[in-house]
Amino acid sequence: MFGLLLVLAVAVLTLRTNLPDLGQTLDVLRSAHPWWLLLAAAAEMTSLRHFALQQRRLLAGFGVRMSVPRAIAVTFTRSAISFSLPAGSAVSAGFAFRQFRTAGATRRSAGAVAVLSGVLSGVALLLMYGAVVLIPRGGATGNTDTLVLVLAMLVIAGLVFLLDFLLSPRRPAPPPVLADDDPEHPTGRIARVRASVSRTWDDLRRLPRRSWVLSLVHATVNWGLDFACLAATAAAFGIDVSLVRLATVYLTVQLVRQIPLSPGGIGVVEVALLAGLVSAGAAHGPAAAAMLVYRLLSCWIIIPLGLLTYATLRRGPKVPDAPPVQPPALATRR
Repeated sequence: MFGLLLVLAVAVLTLRTNLPDLGQTLDVLRSAHPWWLLLAAAAEMTSLRHFALQQRRLLAGFGVRMSVPRAIAVTFTRSAISFSLPAGSAVSAGFAFRQFRTAGATRRSAGAVAVLSGVLSGVALLLMYGAVVLIPRGGATGNTDTLVLVLAMLVIAGLVFLLDFLLSPRRPAPPPVLADDDPEHPTGRIARVRASVSRTWDDLRRLPRRSWVLSLVHATVNWGLDFACLAATAAAFGIDVSLVRLATVYLTVQLVRQIPLSPGGIGVVEVALLAGLVSAGAAHGPAAAAMLVYRLLSCWIIIPLGLLTYATLRRGPKVPDAPPVQPPALATRR
Protein backbone atom coordinates (compact mmCIF):
# COMPACT_ATOMS: atom_id res chain seq x y z
CA MET A 1 0.00 0.00 0.00
CA PHE A 2 2.82 2.43 0.85
CA GLY A 3 4.43 1.77 -2.53
CA LEU A 4 1.18 2.51 -4.37
CA LEU A 5 0.70 5.74 -2.44
CA LEU A 6 4.26 6.70 -3.34
CA VAL A 7 3.51 6.09 -7.03
CA LEU A 8 0.44 8.30 -6.76
CA ALA A 9 2.43 11.05 -5.02
CA VAL A 10 5.06 10.95 -7.78
CA ALA A 11 2.29 11.20 -10.38
CA VAL A 12 0.85 14.30 -8.74
CA LEU A 13 4.27 15.93 -8.55
CA THR A 14 4.93 15.06 -12.20
CA LEU A 15 1.76 16.83 -13.32
CA ARG A 16 1.73 19.70 -10.84
CA THR A 17 3.44 22.15 -13.19
CA ASN A 18 2.76 20.28 -16.44
CA LEU A 19 -1.01 20.01 -16.65
CA PRO A 20 -2.11 20.13 -20.30
CA ASP A 21 -3.95 23.18 -21.54
CA LEU A 22 -7.70 22.61 -21.88
CA GLY A 23 -7.86 24.22 -25.29
CA GLN A 24 -4.97 22.14 -26.54
CA THR A 25 -6.64 18.98 -25.26
CA LEU A 26 -9.89 19.83 -27.05
CA ASP A 27 -8.00 20.44 -30.30
CA VAL A 28 -6.30 17.06 -29.97
CA LEU A 29 -9.64 15.35 -29.26
CA ARG A 30 -11.07 16.77 -32.47
CA SER A 31 -8.10 15.43 -34.43
CA ALA A 32 -8.56 11.81 -33.31
CA HIS A 33 -8.43 9.09 -35.96
CA PRO A 34 -11.95 7.55 -35.92
CA TRP A 35 -10.86 4.05 -36.99
CA TRP A 36 -8.55 3.75 -34.00
CA LEU A 37 -11.36 4.87 -31.71
CA LEU A 38 -13.67 2.26 -33.26
CA LEU A 39 -11.06 -0.45 -32.65
CA ALA A 40 -10.60 0.76 -29.06
CA ALA A 41 -14.35 0.58 -28.40
CA ALA A 42 -14.58 -2.90 -29.95
CA ALA A 43 -11.67 -4.11 -27.80
CA GLU A 44 -13.20 -2.77 -24.59
CA MET A 45 -16.67 -4.19 -25.19
CA THR A 46 -15.16 -7.57 -26.08
CA SER A 47 -13.05 -7.37 -22.93
CA LEU A 48 -16.19 -7.00 -20.83
CA ARG A 49 -17.70 -10.03 -22.55
CA HIS A 50 -14.73 -12.18 -21.57
CA PHE A 51 -14.90 -10.98 -17.99
CA ALA A 52 -18.49 -12.26 -18.02
CA LEU A 53 -17.43 -15.54 -19.63
CA GLN A 54 -14.84 -16.07 -16.92
CA GLN A 55 -17.53 -15.95 -14.23
CA ARG A 56 -19.83 -18.15 -16.30
CA ARG A 57 -17.14 -20.77 -16.85
CA LEU A 58 -16.37 -20.99 -13.11
CA LEU A 59 -20.06 -21.31 -12.31
CA ALA A 60 -20.34 -24.12 -14.88
CA GLY A 61 -17.49 -25.90 -13.09
CA PHE A 62 -19.68 -25.99 -9.98
CA GLY A 63 -22.65 -27.29 -11.96
CA VAL A 64 -24.42 -23.91 -12.25
CA ARG A 65 -25.68 -22.74 -15.62
CA MET A 66 -25.97 -19.07 -16.56
CA SER A 67 -26.74 -17.79 -20.05
CA VAL A 68 -24.22 -15.58 -21.82
CA PRO A 69 -26.61 -12.58 -22.00
CA ARG A 70 -27.34 -12.81 -18.27
CA ALA A 71 -23.64 -13.18 -17.44
CA ILE A 72 -22.90 -10.05 -19.51
CA ALA A 73 -25.73 -8.18 -17.75
CA VAL A 74 -24.27 -9.15 -14.36
CA THR A 75 -20.85 -7.94 -15.49
CA PHE A 76 -22.11 -4.54 -16.67
CA THR A 77 -24.19 -4.05 -13.55
CA ARG A 78 -21.49 -5.00 -11.06
CA SER A 79 -18.97 -2.86 -12.97
CA ALA A 80 -21.31 0.12 -12.75
CA ILE A 81 -21.71 -0.50 -9.01
CA SER A 82 -17.96 -0.72 -8.52
CA PHE A 83 -17.35 2.49 -10.47
CA SER A 84 -20.05 4.62 -8.90
CA LEU A 85 -20.54 3.71 -5.22
CA PRO A 86 -18.37 4.19 -2.12
CA ALA A 87 -16.81 0.83 -1.21
CA GLY A 88 -17.97 -0.16 -4.69
CA SER A 89 -15.77 -3.25 -4.93
CA ALA A 90 -17.33 -4.78 -1.82
CA VAL A 91 -20.87 -3.87 -2.91
CA SER A 92 -20.14 -5.25 -6.39
CA ALA A 93 -18.88 -8.52 -4.89
CA GLY A 94 -22.04 -8.80 -2.80
CA PHE A 95 -24.22 -8.16 -5.84
CA ALA A 96 -22.37 -10.82 -7.85
CA PHE A 97 -22.70 -13.26 -4.95
CA ARG A 98 -26.48 -12.83 -4.91
CA GLN A 99 -26.65 -13.25 -8.69
CA PHE A 100 -24.67 -16.48 -8.46
CA ARG A 101 -27.08 -17.69 -5.76
CA THR A 102 -30.02 -16.73 -7.99
CA ALA A 103 -28.52 -18.86 -10.75
CA GLY A 104 -28.56 -21.85 -8.41
CA ALA A 105 -25.16 -21.81 -6.71
CA THR A 106 -24.85 -22.76 -3.05
CA ARG A 107 -23.39 -20.24 -0.62
CA ARG A 108 -20.04 -22.04 -0.66
CA SER A 109 -19.99 -22.36 -4.47
CA ALA A 110 -20.92 -18.71 -4.99
CA GLY A 111 -18.20 -17.61 -2.60
CA ALA A 112 -15.70 -19.95 -4.27
CA VAL A 113 -16.48 -18.45 -7.69
CA ALA A 114 -15.92 -14.93 -6.34
CA VAL A 115 -12.59 -15.82 -4.75
CA LEU A 116 -11.27 -18.03 -7.56
CA SER A 117 -12.23 -15.41 -10.14
CA GLY A 118 -10.15 -12.85 -8.27
CA VAL A 119 -7.16 -15.15 -7.90
CA LEU A 120 -7.18 -16.21 -11.56
CA SER A 121 -7.62 -12.60 -12.70
CA GLY A 122 -4.54 -11.57 -10.73
CA VAL A 123 -2.50 -14.34 -12.34
CA ALA A 124 -3.91 -13.41 -15.76
CA LEU A 125 -2.80 -9.77 -15.38
CA LEU A 126 0.79 -10.90 -14.84
CA LEU A 127 0.55 -13.32 -17.78
CA MET A 128 -0.74 -10.55 -20.03
CA TYR A 129 2.12 -8.23 -19.04
CA GLY A 130 4.65 -11.01 -19.57
CA ALA A 131 3.28 -11.70 -23.05
CA VAL A 132 3.59 -8.02 -24.01
CA VAL A 133 7.16 -7.86 -22.70
CA LEU A 134 8.03 -10.71 -25.10
CA ILE A 135 6.90 -8.65 -28.11
CA PRO A 136 9.96 -7.77 -30.24
CA ARG A 137 11.20 -4.24 -29.69
CA GLY A 138 10.98 -1.52 -32.28
CA GLY A 139 7.23 -0.96 -32.63
CA ALA A 140 5.30 2.16 -31.71
CA THR A 141 1.73 2.43 -30.58
CA GLY A 142 0.70 4.57 -33.54
CA ASN A 143 2.00 2.16 -36.21
CA THR A 144 1.78 -1.44 -37.33
CA ASP A 145 2.54 -3.08 -33.98
CA THR A 146 -0.54 -1.63 -32.31
CA LEU A 147 -2.79 -2.57 -35.22
CA VAL A 148 -1.44 -6.12 -35.12
CA LEU A 149 -1.93 -6.25 -31.34
CA VAL A 150 -5.55 -5.04 -31.43
CA LEU A 151 -6.59 -7.21 -34.38
CA ALA A 152 -4.79 -10.25 -32.95
CA MET A 153 -6.52 -9.81 -29.59
CA LEU A 154 -9.93 -9.54 -31.27
CA VAL A 155 -9.25 -12.68 -33.32
CA ILE A 156 -7.98 -14.55 -30.25
CA ALA A 157 -11.07 -13.43 -28.33
CA GLY A 158 -13.32 -14.88 -31.04
CA LEU A 159 -11.41 -18.15 -31.08
CA VAL A 160 -11.53 -18.47 -27.29
CA PHE A 161 -15.27 -17.78 -27.31
CA LEU A 162 -15.73 -20.50 -29.97
CA LEU A 163 -13.53 -22.92 -28.00
CA ASP A 164 -15.52 -22.28 -24.84
CA PHE A 165 -18.75 -22.98 -26.73
CA LEU A 166 -17.42 -26.22 -28.22
CA LEU A 167 -16.13 -27.44 -24.85
CA SER A 168 -19.32 -26.58 -22.97
CA PRO A 169 -21.12 -29.79 -21.98
CA ARG A 170 -24.57 -30.24 -23.46
CA ARG A 171 -25.64 -31.75 -20.14
CA PRO A 172 -24.73 -30.19 -16.81
CA ALA A 173 -21.86 -32.01 -15.12
CA PRO A 174 -22.22 -33.10 -11.50
CA PRO A 175 -20.88 -30.26 -9.35
CA PRO A 176 -17.97 -30.69 -6.93
CA VAL A 177 -19.15 -31.37 -3.40
CA LEU A 178 -18.64 -28.24 -1.29
CA ALA A 179 -19.92 -27.96 2.25
CA ASP A 180 -21.74 -24.70 2.91
CA ASP A 181 -20.23 -24.29 6.33
CA ASP A 182 -16.75 -25.00 7.60
CA PRO A 183 -16.56 -27.27 10.66
CA GLU A 184 -13.95 -25.03 12.24
CA HIS A 185 -13.81 -21.27 12.63
CA PRO A 186 -10.16 -20.34 13.23
CA THR A 187 -9.37 -17.32 15.33
CA GLY A 188 -6.54 -14.92 14.72
CA ARG A 189 -5.64 -13.11 11.51
CA ILE A 190 -2.89 -15.49 10.41
CA ALA A 191 -5.05 -18.54 11.08
CA ARG A 192 -7.92 -17.06 9.08
CA VAL A 193 -5.63 -16.23 6.16
CA ARG A 194 -4.23 -19.76 6.17
CA ALA A 195 -7.72 -21.23 6.30
CA SER A 196 -8.85 -19.01 3.42
CA VAL A 197 -5.85 -19.96 1.28
CA SER A 198 -6.36 -23.64 2.08
CA ARG A 199 -10.05 -23.50 1.21
CA THR A 200 -9.35 -21.62 -2.06
CA TRP A 201 -6.78 -24.24 -3.03
CA ASP A 202 -9.20 -27.06 -2.20
CA ASP A 203 -11.95 -25.42 -4.26
CA LEU A 204 -9.57 -25.02 -7.19
CA ARG A 205 -8.53 -28.67 -6.97
CA ARG A 206 -12.17 -29.80 -6.97
CA LEU A 207 -12.95 -27.86 -10.11
CA PRO A 208 -12.62 -29.71 -13.42
CA ARG A 209 -9.33 -28.68 -15.03
CA ARG A 210 -11.19 -27.50 -18.11
CA SER A 211 -13.14 -24.97 -16.03
CA TRP A 212 -10.29 -23.19 -14.31
CA VAL A 213 -8.00 -23.32 -17.36
CA LEU A 214 -10.67 -21.73 -19.57
CA SER A 215 -11.44 -19.23 -16.83
CA LEU A 216 -7.76 -18.25 -16.73
CA VAL A 217 -7.72 -17.92 -20.52
CA HIS A 218 -10.84 -15.71 -20.45
CA ALA A 219 -9.26 -13.53 -17.76
CA THR A 220 -6.03 -13.16 -19.75
CA VAL A 221 -7.99 -12.19 -22.87
CA ASN A 222 -9.99 -9.74 -20.76
CA TRP A 223 -6.84 -7.92 -19.61
CA GLY A 224 -5.25 -8.14 -23.05
CA LEU A 225 -8.25 -6.52 -24.71
CA ASP A 226 -8.41 -3.78 -22.11
CA PHE A 227 -4.73 -3.05 -22.77
CA ALA A 228 -5.43 -3.15 -26.51
CA CYS A 229 -8.12 -0.51 -25.93
CA LEU A 230 -5.52 1.75 -24.29
CA ALA A 231 -3.01 1.10 -27.07
CA ALA A 232 -5.57 1.88 -29.79
CA THR A 233 -6.63 5.02 -27.95
CA ALA A 234 -3.01 6.17 -27.74
CA ALA A 235 -2.57 5.48 -31.47
CA ALA A 236 -5.70 7.53 -32.22
CA PHE A 237 -3.88 10.62 -30.95
CA GLY A 238 -0.49 9.85 -32.45
CA ILE A 239 1.26 8.91 -29.20
CA ASP A 240 4.56 7.25 -30.11
CA VAL A 241 5.34 4.94 -27.17
CA SER A 242 6.53 1.34 -27.41
CA LEU A 243 4.05 -1.34 -26.42
CA VAL A 244 6.33 -2.55 -23.63
CA ARG A 245 6.51 0.91 -22.04
CA LEU A 246 2.78 1.35 -22.49
CA ALA A 247 2.19 -2.04 -20.84
CA THR A 248 4.32 -0.94 -17.89
CA VAL A 249 2.19 2.20 -17.54
CA TYR A 250 -0.93 0.03 -17.78
CA LEU A 251 0.24 -2.40 -15.10
CA THR A 252 1.17 0.48 -12.78
CA VAL A 253 -2.25 2.05 -13.26
CA GLN A 254 -3.97 -1.25 -12.43
CA LEU A 255 -1.96 -1.44 -9.20
CA VAL A 256 -2.73 2.17 -8.31
CA ARG A 257 -6.42 1.50 -8.97
CA GLN A 258 -6.47 -0.78 -5.92
CA ILE A 259 -6.07 2.21 -3.61
CA PRO A 260 -9.65 2.60 -2.27
CA LEU A 261 -9.68 6.41 -2.27
CA SER A 262 -12.66 6.83 -4.60
CA PRO A 263 -15.29 4.69 -6.35
CA GLY A 264 -13.69 2.85 -9.27
CA GLY A 265 -10.48 4.78 -8.72
CA ILE A 266 -12.07 7.83 -10.35
CA GLY A 267 -9.59 10.68 -10.06
CA VAL A 268 -6.77 8.38 -8.94
CA VAL A 269 -6.60 6.38 -12.16
CA GLU A 270 -6.85 9.48 -14.33
CA VAL A 271 -3.92 11.17 -12.59
CA ALA A 272 -1.79 8.01 -12.62
CA LEU A 273 -2.52 7.26 -16.29
CA LEU A 274 -1.86 10.81 -17.41
CA ALA A 275 1.41 10.94 -15.47
CA GLY A 276 2.42 7.54 -16.85
CA LEU A 277 1.81 8.55 -20.46
CA VAL A 278 3.68 11.83 -20.02
CA SER A 279 6.63 10.13 -18.31
CA ALA A 280 6.72 7.56 -21.15
CA GLY A 281 7.27 10.37 -23.64
CA ALA A 282 3.79 11.44 -24.77
CA ALA A 283 3.03 15.12 -25.27
CA HIS A 284 0.70 16.62 -22.70
CA GLY A 285 -2.25 17.30 -25.01
CA PRO A 286 -2.36 13.84 -26.66
CA ALA A 287 -1.75 12.17 -23.28
CA ALA A 288 -4.73 13.98 -21.74
CA ALA A 289 -6.93 13.15 -24.73
CA ALA A 290 -5.96 9.47 -24.67
CA MET A 291 -6.58 9.30 -20.92
CA LEU A 292 -10.05 10.86 -21.28
CA VAL A 293 -11.15 8.57 -24.12
CA TYR A 294 -9.76 5.42 -22.49
CA ARG A 295 -11.52 6.20 -19.21
CA LEU A 296 -14.73 7.01 -21.10
CA LEU A 297 -14.67 3.59 -22.76
CA SER A 298 -13.45 1.55 -19.79
CA CYS A 299 -15.30 3.26 -16.93
CA TRP A 300 -17.58 6.25 -17.37
CA ILE A 301 -19.79 4.91 -20.17
CA ILE A 302 -20.24 1.60 -18.33
CA ILE A 303 -22.10 3.30 -15.47
CA PRO A 304 -25.26 4.20 -17.49
CA LEU A 305 -25.05 0.90 -19.39
CA GLY A 306 -24.95 -0.95 -16.07
CA LEU A 307 -28.07 0.86 -14.89
CA LEU A 308 -29.87 -0.34 -18.02
CA THR A 309 -28.79 -3.96 -17.61
CA TYR A 310 -29.80 -3.93 -13.96
CA ALA A 311 -33.44 -3.69 -15.05
CA THR A 312 -33.12 -7.01 -16.88
CA LEU A 313 -31.66 -8.74 -13.82
CA ARG A 314 -34.51 -7.70 -11.51
CA ARG A 315 -36.85 -10.03 -13.40
CA GLY A 316 -35.12 -13.14 -12.10
CA PRO A 317 -36.08 -15.12 -8.98
CA LYS A 318 -34.88 -13.94 -5.58
CA VAL A 319 -32.86 -15.82 -3.01
CA PRO A 320 -32.16 -14.92 0.59
CA ASP A 321 -29.17 -12.62 1.03
CA ALA A 322 -26.03 -14.12 2.50
CA PRO A 323 -22.70 -12.60 3.48
CA PRO A 324 -20.57 -12.41 0.33
CA VAL A 325 -17.01 -13.57 0.07
CA GLN A 326 -15.01 -10.65 -1.32
CA PRO A 327 -12.26 -11.55 -3.79
CA PRO A 328 -8.72 -10.31 -3.30
CA ALA A 329 -8.48 -6.58 -4.05
CA LEU A 330 -5.67 -6.88 -6.59
CA ALA A 331 -7.37 -9.57 -8.59
CA THR A 332 -10.44 -7.82 -9.92
CA ARG A 333 -10.63 -5.14 -12.53
CA ARG A 334 -14.38 -4.53 -12.31
